[in-house]
Parts: sequence; structure tokens; C-alpha cells
Amino acid sequence: MAETDEFGEELADFVRRVAELKSARSVSADELPTVLDAAIFELDHVADQLWPRFQRLSSDGPSGIASTDRQEQQLLKALFQRVPVPVALVDRETVVRRLNFAAASFTGVRAGYATGRPLTGFLAHADRAAFRSQAAAVARGDGDRSLTVHLQQQPSAPVRATLTALRPSGEPRSAVLVVLQPADSRVQSGANTPGPAPNLTETTRHTVLMDLVDAMTTTLLSAPGEGRSAVPERAAEVLHERFADWVVVDTGAARLSRTTVLGPSDTTGPPGAPGLSDAPGPSVIQGPSEGRRPSAYAEVVAALAAQDPAACPLVVEAARGGSTALQVRPEDPDVFGRDTSGDPFLVRANVTSLLCVPLTTASGPVRGVLTLFRSGGRLAFSMAEAQAMDMMSRHIALAMARLN
Repeated sequence: MAETDEFGEELADFVRRVAELKSARSVSADELPTVLDAAIFELDHVADQLWPRFQRLSSDGPSGIASTDRQEQQLLKALFQRVPVPVALVDRETVVRRLNFAAASFTGVRAGYATGRPLTGFLAHADRAAFRSQAAAVARGDGDRSLTVHLQQQPSAPVRATLTALRPSGEPRSAVLVVLQPADSRVQSGANTPGPAPNLTETTRHTVLMDLVDAMTTTLLSAPGEGRSAVPERAAEVLHERFADWVVVDTGAARLSRTTVLGPSDTTGPPGAPGLSDAPGPSVIQGPSEGRRPSAYAEVVAALAAQDPAACPLVVEAARGGSTALQVRPEDPDVFGRDTSGDPFLVRANVTSLLCVPLTTASGPVRGVLTLFRSGGRLAFSMAEAQAMDMMSRHIALAMARLN
């Protein structure tokens, strides 16, 4: 504000001096050169001093107004973050622009991670198309909408999403304000209550990973010489349930073949499904069930065991490029292919994060591909876990090469 006042005073003085110069036009011819020199001096002052200051103040806006606007914006941001109702601001493609504290706690997704990613990526696959359609309708001015969706981490709890259009200041297009609230008013307890992930320290995470690496190394070094195909199978057993809900192993150099599929267990397996110690075909195991109907997981395991790895884009890309792929809440449900009925495997397995790791040494060929899924409310794979898995994959590949 002080700079604006100072400029105003200087401009007023300039106007008074110009008026005096105008009145000096009646002086004698001998005195006109002095008046002309004064006029030129004033013009230089305008060009060199007043005009640059005016441009700077015009671009920044008056200091008082700019300061007030900034204070208002900061107040609105603070109110948005502190509102006790889960609220998200998205664009017409559902890409998250802002997520308040209540929404981060409600969805279990950090605001910094969510920003820039589609909000539909945090919903169950079946709800994504409907949510996109309703958000686009609201953004183009068709009125407010409301629909029931399900969070991918908590698919059993329906969530009511209310969408309304909002035009941010200075922007040509409308954004969409999304309010989330439980559709079921009954209070859920225990593991069924959606909330933020456990606050594990970095030391604990590192210890857990080191224990896993130790278990993997012990298994690889102590495994008897049963053949090269037995190495990834034993490695898969170490990772199953302890590190991932699903473990899929494809081996081979020229052409991949599926050798092991380990999934969440069920009380009954698919009819005629081969066991780990049975003869030819992929090894199939089920682990603990989480409330699904008795043969649901067994059907998915059997379908995965029958899948041709060549029909799985993620596996083909890992085998071809030799690089690890980490995806959290995969946006493309077809990235691991479809079953014979046309349903995406990621949807059937309720996959919330995945790791796809080629089995290769630093200079050797790709000897196979190891794919890990986590589902339901389990924590997503982290970058540290991906790095540890990349190291273990090289150890597995070395053990396979040793048995050639």
C-alpha cells in the first residue's frame, strides 16, 4: 500500500509541474529554451521512472488489493482443508485437484498422492464409468448429481458421492466438487472401518523387508537340486500371503509358460485342479479366505492357471523390456488380460496394487516373469518393496541359471 501511495504522490507532483510548463508558453522567446529543456526533462522522467513503475504496479495489482486477495485465498484453502466433511475438487475427467483432510482419512489415500490422479482410480471398477459420466454431465452444466459408489480398498461399504459444479476464479471451465459420505449410516467396526493406513515407522518397514529377503535367500540357498522350474515355485511360496495375496509365475526364455499360481485360499478348490505336488500344469494353491463365497477364489486361480502368458500385456512387456512395473490402483483393468468369459482378471481378483518383475540377472536373458497382486484393504506396494523385490528377482534368476 505504501508503494502505491508514493507513486500517487509523485504522479500528482508531475501533473502540477506539467501545468506550470503549459503556463510558461507565454514567456519571451529568449526564455523558451529553458522551458523546453524543463519539458524534455519531465518527459524523460515519465519514460524512465513513472511508466516502468506503473507497469509493475499494474501487473501486480494494487498492493492492498493483492494482499487482500491472497488473504482471502489462504482463508478459503484453510476452510476447504478443515471442513469435517470429505470433499474433493476434480475436473471434468475426474482428475483430483484438491483433497481435504477428511477425504484423505475417509479414502485412506494421501492428498499428495491423489492430486493429479483420477478419482475413479480409487473406486471399484464397476463404478468408474458411471462416476465419469456423471462428473462430465455436472461439469458441462447439466445440474447436480448424486450416486452410490464403492471404494476399491473397502468394496463392501457403499459410499454416497454428491457432485456439484464450481467455477474457480479466473478459469474458463467449471470444476466438480465431490462430497463423500457413507451410504450406510450403521457404524462399522474392526477391519471393515475405512481409515488411514497404519502409521508404521521406516525402521519397522525396513526390518520387515530384511526378514523377507533373508527368508528368500535361505530358501534359494537350501533348496535341493530339483530342477530349474522348482526355484521360482519355492520363491513364490515365500512371497505368498507374507508379501502378496496372489503370486503368478511364468517361466521360459523363447516362450513363456505359466508354472505357478498362488491365490487367496478357499475351503474348496476347483474340480480337478492340480495341487502343488501333482503332475503337469501350473501349481495351484489357495491361502486364507476373507469372507468370499467358497469357490470364488478357486475359480479365479484356475482361470489364471489356464491363461496363456502371451495374452497378458503386462507380462509380455516385462519379458520384453526386462524392467519392473509397479502399479497402485491400476487404471487399465485389462493390463493382465481377461478370462474366457471376457472379465478382466484384475477386477475378478479385486487387485488394488501389483508388482511385475522379470527374472533376469544383470547381463543375462529374461528367464521368467514374477507377478504379485495385493487386494482388498491391504497396503499397496511401496517403492521400497519394489526395490527389494527387484533384488530378490535377480537372486532367483541366479539360482535358476545355476541349475542349467
